Amino acid sequence: MDQTPATPVKRLAFFERNLTLWVLLCMVAGVILGTAAPKAIASLSSMEFGHDSHVNVPIAILIWLMIYPMMLKIDFGSIGGVARKPKGLMVTLFVNWIVKPFSMAFLAWVFMQHVFAKWIDVETAKSYTAGLIILAAAPCTAMVFVWSYLTDGDPAYTLVQVAVNDLIMLVAFAPIVMFLCGVSGVVVPSAVLTTSVLVFIVIPLAAGWLTRTALLKTHGAEWFEKSFLPKFQPVTMAALLLTLVLIFAFQAENLTHRWLAVLLLAVPIIIQVYFNSSLTYLMMKWLKVPHNIAAPGALIGASNFFELAVAVAITLFGPSSGAALATVVGVLVEVPVMLSVCSACNATRGWFPKERST
Repeated sequence: MDQTPATPVKRLAFFERNLTLWVLLCMVAGVILGTAAPKAIASLSSMEFGHDSHVNVPIAILIWLMIYPMMLKIDFGSIGGVARKPKGLMVTLFVNWIVKPFSMAFLAWVFMQHVFAKWIDVETAKSYTAGLIILAAAPCTAMVFVWSYLTDGDPAYTLVQVAVNDLIMLVAFAPIVMFLCGVSGVVVPSAVLTTSVLVFIVIPLAAGWLTRTALLKTHGAEWFEKSFLPKFQPVTMAALLLTLVLIFAFQAENLTHRWLAVLLLAVPIIIQVYFNSSLTYLMMKWLKVPHNIAAPGALIGASNFFELAVAVAITLFGPSSGAALATVVGVLVEVPVMLSVCSACNATRGWFPKERST
């Protein structure tokens, strides 16, 4: 018989499945807090690591609580296995680091500074453009594992793609953001951006690697995967939601006066997701990459590491900036859009040759 019995449809966990709803609720809660207690929110917003550093203390701590658990999951020892089938990784890296940031810079420039110019003043448009560029320059990490699961992706290969992206992010993220923001007319202080990369990538990456290495040696892989990592799940979720509440509270005045901005910012983000996922997927098909590598690759090429993007936007431009708002809109639209990409990948599985079981 050709056909195997249909496997149960995979679903996201309750929290991830309703992430868009939680983001909307956080938006409402944040705006209410920002308008009802403006002095308290202003006090929180002014808490920085040093004068004019733009590194907000409460948000920095919360973002660390989100990023560190993600870094714990990265097994950099698995990178060597990609040598046997490098085409999928090469396509993903090409889209992530060349097509994606440059295409988003173009879309942001077109929509924010031209198509929507009648609704957005020049300086705000530049701030939105910078936020969109920062969002696109940070490839997704944690949620990629969810998208890979939903498309029956090769988990080991997905891990390699994420690990390599994290390594490239260490050296490529800051220069790309500086270059594209500079081209778009946004001045980005190099020292501040370098500091943000150090704080939000290098340190948690090193801490995650050291913790993972030490605990695997002392407690073993089974305890690490089944007992240690799950402890961070509620912490990560709570940190994400609190971060969003604070960001929307800091953005309360902008949102109440410029609610249209959320809809306008969603336009280039949605276009970029569908463009990059389609390009990656079709390139994978052309190169005859197996579906279990092509589908996660397409999803990695389209989604964003929004935790890092939010952190960098806040560090560079402040928690109440248009750049920070632009990165948060990325969170708002990502889950429903990426689920539609997952569905498209699953529906077109027949385009690819069947993977041989070993």
